[in-house]
Amino acid sequence: MTQIVIVSGRSGSGKTSVLNILEDFGYYCLDNLPLSLVPMAVAKLTESQIHKIALGVDVRTPQADLSKFGEVHDELVKNFGQNHVIIIYTTAQESTLVARFDATRRVHPLMASGSVQNLPNAIKQEIQLLEPIATNADVKIDTSLLNIHELKEQIRNHLGVDNVVTVNVLSFGFKHGSPIDADFIFDVRVLPNPHWQAELRSQTGLDDGVKAFFAKYPEVDDMANDIGQFLAKWLPTFLHNNRHTVTIAIGCTGGKHRSVYMTEMVAKMLAETLPNAMRVNVKHREKSRW
Repeated sequence: MTQIVIVSGRSGSGKTSVLNILEDFGYYCLDNLPLSLVPMAVAKLTESQIHKIALGVDVRTPQADLSKFGEVHDELVKNFGQNHVIIIYTTAQESTLVARFDATRRVHPLMASGSVQNLPNAIKQEIQLLEPIATNADVKIDTSLLNIHELKEQIRNHLGVDNVVTVNVLSFGFKHGSPIDADFIFDVRVLPNPHWQAELRSQTGLDDGVKAFFAKYPEVDDMANDIGQFLAKWLPTFLHNNRHTVTIAIGCTGGKHRSVYMTEMVAKMLAETLPNAMRVNVKHREKSRW
């Protein structure tokens, strides 16, 4: 099922931020596409099995195109249905727009083209040029007082997008370096080490012999339960914290026995206890070294 979101709005009001948010939500985003090319671009994308599409349209597109926005919108609705074409229009108070341009030292698009000489006039003229889009907008968002997290929540609510967080549970070996992208790191080198038993040295934490070895030591289960309970309590807070991935790293010396076994145990616990919106993946960083 195809969903097309057209994002437009006044320069400096957060249109690019909205497109970035939609990209996080899995939309294929195109910005500054001439309006006359929109129907063709959407057709090509859907032929390629891309069905979540976000298109940025603003005053940088030819002005003759802007005046025909209604025709383009009607064509999209005819091809995909009224409920599958959504227009998001961002705006902000004039004082906010002026402050944002001053802070970034960027030039308003209408000033860059030479058609307007000063910022206040550019802001006023832009309102008139974007009127055909603003009139048809399904969602209007004033970003004057919103931070990026509040803006994301508004977009999520308007589109009915559920936040999904991927939880990566990663085993690694400290002797090969700690992972720099981990949000949590647990050191399990205090546990008994199968490496010192010759018959287990070539095995990994995935093998039955190593699993039987760890089953003899209650402290292994204790540590797994402690880590699992801690994460099960605190990871759900990331659903409301503007995050899409969380990485849990569990390390031993070589990344072959203890960390692998513990990672599998903790991941299994989390898969059984975390909310459905949190997806658990298991990775073993040192697998190529086994």
